[in-house]
Amino acid sequence: MAYNIFTQLSQNDDITSLTGTEVTTGMWSGDTGSLATIFTSSVQVANSGEFYYDLYDLNPTTSDSAEIQFSVAYGHVSGGGSPTLANVNNSTRPTQVIYSQYRNILLAKDAELFTFDQTTSEDIYVLNMQRSRLRQAIDPGNWQLGLSGSNGISTFIDDSGLSTAVVGNLVANNVYNIRSGTIDDGFATGNSTVYGQVFPDYGVIILHPKAICSAVGFVGAASASVAQARQFLTGSQIPFAPYTGSDSLVYLYQHEGLVRAISGSMAVAGAAGDFQARSAETITSTNYFIRLRNNQYNYSNNPTYYTGSNPQAPLPAFRINPITYVTTIGLYNDANELLAVAKLSRPIQKGKDKEALIRVRLDY
Repeated sequence: MAYNIFTQLSQNDDITSLTGTEVTTGMWSGDTGSLATIFTSSVQVANSGEFYYDLYDLNPTTSDSAEIQFSVAYGHVSGGGSPTLANVNNSTRPTQVIYSQYRNILLAKDAELFTFDQTTSEDIYVLNMQRSRLRQAIDPGNWQLGLSGSNGISTFIDDSGLSTAVVGNLVANNVYNIRSGTIDDGFATGNSTVYGQVFPDYGVIILHPKAICSAVGFVGAASASVAQARQFLTGSQIPFAPYTGSDSLVYLYQHEGLVRAISGSMAVAGAAGDFQARSAETITSTNYFIRLRNNQYNYSNNPTYYTGSNPQAPLPAFRINPITYVTTIGLYNDANELLAVAKLSRPIQKGKDKEALIRVRLDY
């Protein structure tokens, strides 16, 4: 005697949430929303630092718990800030690689340059959130970046509060401009300058170096000299914009100025200068209502349920009054492949005189 252990669900057995529920959590490790310190890894910098820096929440040299929070990079459309093959015969032109990479990811195929408020830019700074931190997207309107320079501490947010996304040669739809301001107070009064763009679904913040340099107060490309660039390596200067000379000692560090600006803001301004950010995730739920009728699921396929001589016949105690205890619901596809498992909080007794209605909620 065989028992069917599968029940076909119909459309009337499930209800799907069409709108979904948006859940936000802190972007950084431990689901915190404020990052107060950042550290680089000497190993990573030595291996791939010419392309980008990974930023950790703890010192990776001394802590096994250090985790990457985000990365920073600098890109130039024609390789400015990195040596040409004439300077270094094995140059990888890292700045050109970075610009090309993010242009291909974020811009439409016919777009050659990033554009900020109708102003094209041949160079960009990039903040790329670590995938494990991002979940689904950066929560628009819920992040704030502080930068430290000769003009003091400057803070930047997006303008998603205007409910107007950036349109143009972009791959993503919900892209917003970056402006001066804070999460609490909104945009800075009287300042309409666009300092970059945020791509929430990609977890990427693109900064416009020319606008940022002017606002924050860093050594600009036009005024940078070999002497100033060398001073940076000793910590006395922070060249935020690219040094476009041929000094091979400098090209590796185009984005280190940005790292120092972020770190400096955290150190000087305290919580107000931290990198604050939250991730957003839309959860859609499907509720399956599983009805166990009185004549269903009263027998078990467990070998202990049957006699040893005849595995098709239940033990005498279960033939007249079969009893089972439901502990788990499995959801299968048409090929009887297990897709999801729901565990009940406690076993439910099932028999010929009992029915059960169990709701299984699947979040995705």
